[in-house]
Amino acid sequence: MKIAVVGATGLVGGVMLKVLEERGFAEHDIIVAASPKSVGKQIDFAGRKLTVTSVEDAIAQHPQYAIFSAGASTSREYAPQFAAVGCTVVDNSSCWRMYNEVPLVVPEINMTTVTPDNRIIANPNCSTIQMVLALSRLHWKYRIKRIVVSTYQSITGTGIKAVRQLEAEEAYAAEHHVPSSQLRQCMEQAMGDQYQPAYPNQIYRNLFPHGGDFLPSGYTTEEQKLVDETRKILGDPTIKVNATVVRVPVVGGHSEAVNVEFHNEYDLDEAIQLIANTPGVVVCDDTSQNLYPTPVMAHHRDEVFVGRIRRDDTQPCTLNLWVVSDNLRKGAATNAIQILEALTVSDL
Repeated sequence: MKIAVVGATGLVGGVMLKVLEERGFAEHDIIVAASPKSVGKQIDFAGRKLTVTSVEDAIAQHPQYAIFSAGASTSREYAPQFAAVGCTVVDNSSCWRMYNEVPLVVPEINMTTVTPDNRIIANPNCSTIQMVLALSRLHWKYRIKRIVVSTYQSITGTGIKAVRQLEAEEAYAAEHHVPSSQLRQCMEQAMGDQYQPAYPNQIYRNLFPHGGDFLPSGYTTEEQKLVDETRKILGDPTIKVNATVVRVPVVGGHSEAVNVEFHNEYDLDEAIQLIANTPGVVVCDDTSQNLYPTPVMAHHRDEVFVGRIRRDDTQPCTLNLWVVSDNLRKGAATNAIQILEALTVSDL
């Protein structure tokens, strides 16, 4: 079997290759493709060297499956070309997610929406994946009416440039003993054009409520994804979602404070059991031992961790959750490879 990984030299692409190896795909013919500047580079995979090829060359090799993590513009251009040669594409970008004819899939929830006619399958946004997986069984039992979510998102969600910004700011602050409040200004003055941050704000010892681009509504594109994708994955356009996305100086994963209101009253013990019985979810909730999910706990793990499960006493039928997951694994690479696994098992 031939499997192409498009965007193989990127942060998520590297994790995709790692997960492919971990989950038994090392014996297959793995084609690694990237932008022209990366063509010819060598990538270590399962004890061998893979040579990066162009996307056009990858298409010419007629792979059965292609996993994309190269950005929306690349997916828009090349995913249909892969599909045209009989390849099934699992795309990690935002490009195809809201097309009615393209399934938006979290395998534990809605793999049944995929048919043999679907040549492009969309991987949801990282923050959406962990939230809907934690809430899916609760929705099926009690039916969700409204979600209020605040996310605390790792810089890795922005890519390697953001990681380098944080590392550069940490190193500069340590070397020059610059107060945090003056760090960005000092770096801009001292480094000039060499200082090219990924964010409009300093991330070292800071956070800011800005993920994606701002929309005319005042919300951001990252916040709107939580609204639109949640409704599509759970199959209920009536669910109300109010989201605030915050970027924090964390590498390990995304965290979310979720307040969910149901149409029907719930039993707290039953709700906890429903969450615990959800495949891929781990309940970590013992406040007597100060046990609750953290990004450090989730780092390099595939599970979605849920804790601080408690009733909202201010209104009926409402529950509070704290949800944490590694955004590069379950939030991106692992979810895509799980889709691939389901496709290969069912031979769709």
